[in-house]
Amino acid sequence: MTSGVIDPVAASRKHEGHSDPPSYHRIPGGPMPYFASPVDGARLHFVDYGPATGQVAVFVNSSYFGTEMWEYQMLPLADAGYRCVGFDRRGHGRSEDVWGGFDLDSLADDVDGLLRHLDLREVTLVGHSVGTAEVVRCLTRHGAERVARVALVAGMAPGPVRSVNHPEGVDPALVEAGNKAFRHDRAAFFEDGAHAFFALGLPGNDLSEAYVRSMIDRCHGATARAGAALGDLVVTLDVAPELAKLDLPALVVHGTHDASAPLDLTGRRAAELLPDSTFKVYENAGHGLFATHREQLTADLREFMSDS
Repeated sequence: MTSGVIDPVAASRKHEGHSDPPSYHRIPGGPMPYFASPVDGARLHFVDYGPATGQVAVFVNSSYFGTEMWEYQMLPLADAGYRCVGFDRRGHGRSEDVWGGFDLDSLADDVDGLLRHLDLREVTLVGHSVGTAEVVRCLTRHGAERVARVALVAGMAPGPVRSVNHPEGVDPALVEAGNKAFRHDRAAFFEDGAHAFFALGLPGNDLSEAYVRSMIDRCHGATARAGAALGDLVVTLDVAPELAKLDLPALVVHGTHDASAPLDLTGRRAAELLPDSTFKVYENAGHGLFATHREQLTADLREFMSDS
């Protein structure tokens, strides 16, 4: 074993429990930024920015992206004194390429595994898109002992698809058709979807072609297996009963032109179901509002963490 690199499974076991939290991110040459999934030991990559003693925000990503999607939130907040932690979901970014563990329970267990690995407390959990469902399931499955508040950004939660409990939802056949298109040619799927994802062309949504191209390329950081599995998850996603049980402050942020998670089917429903929610609607924003409305979102997250 080379100097400065330790086995991630051994590290996870060593730090199990609440004592002596690791301070690796302050030690040059310390352990690599990976932890072992509590589900199956998969090697998951994480980042840890800002001061070790700052108020903690943990970011859970959209499908396809790794932690780089949050650069316009994590870096300014870390500069302002917040500790910002994020990780690449299994099969995404720099995390291990695996076949299993893409059910919502296992994905939520990975989120909880990160909180426990770093012994994080009083956390603000921030999720985007399908990451909001992972945030909700993490709380209902593991409790809120470590979490003080949640932010659901352009969320898929509680679930956009039609069901017995959600008759106004999207026809599941439409989502399944999109999943079929992904499996047929995911490069074209990403290329064709970028314009709607960022709601380009609407006032204020001015992103460079270079940035949009970089994000399309970033989508390929997720394996075909991971992307397809998460697409299948959305077809049956329904965490509405769980949202009603979350007894902690919640910020819900959504765009008026979100084509991936239509406002009335997701964000508005989430805000109505949550017992203690603050609901903010961004005019002209699409699903990728973390980029188009970057300053507004960062300011709202900072205000939410300061006030609640």
